Amino acid sequence: MEALPLQKAGSESEVSGHSFSGGGGGGGPEERGSSEYFGWVYHIGFNSIGHEYCHLRFLFIRRKYVELYKRDPHENPGIKPIRRGVVGPSLMVEELGRRKVNHGDVYVLRIYNRLDDSKKGEIACATAGEVRKWMEAFDHAKQQAEYELSRGGNPREKLNMEEEINLDGHRHRVRRYAHGLRKLIKIGQGPETLLHHSTNLNTHVGSDGFFEKDFGDALERHRWKCVRTFNGVRIFEDVADNKSGKGVLVKSVGVVDAHADTVFDIILNSDWRQRYEWDTLISDMELVEAYHGHYDILYGMNYPTHLSQSQGKRDFVFSRQWFRGQDGTYTILQIPCVHKKKPHRSGYRRTRINPSTWEIRCLNTSMGSKVPKCLVTQILEIQPAGWSKWQRHHPSKFEKSVPYALLCQVAGLKEYALANPSLNYEPWPTIVHSKTSDVSGTNGNYDDRGTQDEFYDAMAAASSSSSEDDSDNDKEVGNKDLKVKLKNVSWAIAGFSSKQSSAVDANKELDHSIAPIVLDTCQIKGSLQKGGVDTDTNCWTSPGGAGFMIRGKNYLKDNSKVTGGDPLLNLIAVDWFKVDKSYDGIALHPQNLVQSEAGKKLPFVLIINLQVPAKPNYSMVMYYSADRPVNKSSLLGKFVDGNDMYRDSRFKLIPSIVEGYWMVKRAVGTKACLLGKAVKCKYLRQDNFLEIDVDIGSSTVARSVIGIVLGYVTSLVVDLAILIEAKEEEELPEYILGTVRLNRVRLDSAVTLEK
Repeated sequence: MEALPLQKAGSESEVSGHSFSGGGGGGGPEERGSSEYFGWVYHIGFNSIGHEYCHLRFLFIRRKYVELYKRDPHENPGIKPIRRGVVGPSLMVEELGRRKVNHGDVYVLRIYNRLDDSKKGEIACATAGEVRKWMEAFDHAKQQAEYELSRGGNPREKLNMEEEINLDGHRHRVRRYAHGLRKLIKIGQGPETLLHHSTNLNTHVGSDGFFEKDFGDALERHRWKCVRTFNGVRIFEDVADNKSGKGVLVKSVGVVDAHADTVFDIILNSDWRQRYEWDTLISDMELVEAYHGHYDILYGMNYPTHLSQSQGKRDFVFSRQWFRGQDGTYTILQIPCVHKKKPHRSGYRRTRINPSTWEIRCLNTSMGSKVPKCLVTQILEIQPAGWSKWQRHHPSKFEKSVPYALLCQVAGLKEYALANPSLNYEPWPTIVHSKTSDVSGTNGNYDDRGTQDEFYDAMAAASSSSSEDDSDNDKEVGNKDLKVKLKNVSWAIAGFSSKQSSAVDANKELDHSIAPIVLDTCQIKGSLQKGGVDTDTNCWTSPGGAGFMIRGKNYLKDNSKVTGGDPLLNLIAVDWFKVDKSYDGIALHPQNLVQSEAGKKLPFVLIINLQVPAKPNYSMVMYYSADRPVNKSSLLGKFVDGNDMYRDSRFKLIPSIVEGYWMVKRAVGTKACLLGKAVKCKYLRQDNFLEIDVDIGSSTVARSVIGIVLGYVTSLVVDLAILIEAKEEEELPEYILGTVRLNRVRLDSAVTLEK
């Protein structure tokens, strides 16, 4: 089959992200786990002679089974799938970002087995939103497989678990399996919209009935003050550090009547026909080079009628880097740069565009509203002299400047969305009731509570950016909706929640029947020194948990979060190693501290090995010790002795850049991340320790972010908190396992790890 010529497709999911809880989320046993997911995708890869192919295929996910068809099986009864397999516990799904295939832009999803490199493949979608929907569908299928495996299953089921889906290599003969299902959930609107670009890029927004605040899980140190409003957009200045002499941080914030996926696609689109309708800065823009699915370099021009005429025509060269967080928020970093393909051009003044970031986050709309909304924030750095001059004396001159044109882009997006009704139209979810029998008992008992929250951690922490709750977006709701709205106004009591703290009940997590040992830290040292005061560099310390927001006792009822308390485990040492390649099982090294006499006497040690991809590679190894053995029946005990599937779904990290360049802070963020869902994690449980090897390089997005961090690492103060995510009532409130502060670490101080 010849490769299909691609255009950027405009089809978008017709179903809310909340619909992926498997048949209604809170329904009875017969409703749970009873959904199918289907839609058109591109299957891309290389054939046996090395030629790239791109085939239009119909993808079907039924329970844990994945099937790939040449034609729609609903319209062609009896058709056989060309590929078939199951979503096993070792299957991983990775978003690779945007890629140009056959002269068209698509968003690529990589599917692979983390234990078997031969089982892999790639599919492509029209929009980033469809990629997100398919990732959620695969996650749901994986949970179904994990549940069936945990119940033991019959031999036939266990045999099927071994036949994992493989989109690459030889196509084996496949059989069809019929399963009675209650709902068919369609992703995308069909092959026509996949092949031909459409402006209908919407997706349904959740109906919680309120607008969420933009809170993270680590307390930020910005203090945003609104200094001006125009065209429904607010302009803020960061007044927390306005006397430092550095660049002034300014941001524009607006609510756009479109889904975050839609706005993200609009911003990344360089087509002048669309760009002319909202961008006041760049008249023409062209792609210079694209390095991977999350990074490119652009060249833009501006004509003198748009800015100060005395400065003539301008041109810009800048890079963009983008990624999507686990909560669905898009972040785009824009940085001025140079490129050999775009030297200085005669008649143009090469202008250094201001470093800036975009953040696009969906808002939950009022009950009954079919119009999606998202909060768009653009942050940029402005020279202090120019900013203060505009504030005092020369507003007219500032309005002819590049920073002002950048700040106006949010207003342009807002008006562009209002002027295009097709962006605001929200189709109802496509749900087709199956004529087959109900699901089996195995599926019926599958408890899917909190599926959405397991992968996308809800934000309800206190934050200084309280001004981002725009009253213009409040919608009046009826009395029947009031109960839903009040149930979810966790942001309204965030100020109260932030004053509380989570106290660790050591009696629950550690074995209180055994006397604690006295830790002699003098006998245990790592290669990275421990800091004494805040001004020390190239060192580590152990901060408390007050800078982090974690789930409170009533989280399952009101989404409230509280400040973290003292960590349960003590950070006793940190190693900073330089290695040729990623090093797993570092605790088994004969010179590792847990192999020493002092280390063997410790009741329990949790080892976090952060494997940093670079040239050379690095390993930041942190050792957390308990003074008593772990209580086997506690949450920590279940995590330590549980299987890898359980650990992947619970191991959580909260990052925070305490000091450093503002763009690095925006790239890293402050939101909790389930590491087992974002990157590849390996677990080693032996003797008195559990080691977690975190392969940061296994994710394209994580690799890009760590690349930014390494460029500024000697000026950064980074706080990390690790914890086990609490999902059940009896597991709340959460507690922090351990923290670490890495203070301006030098790359050249890493010690070579001997083989």
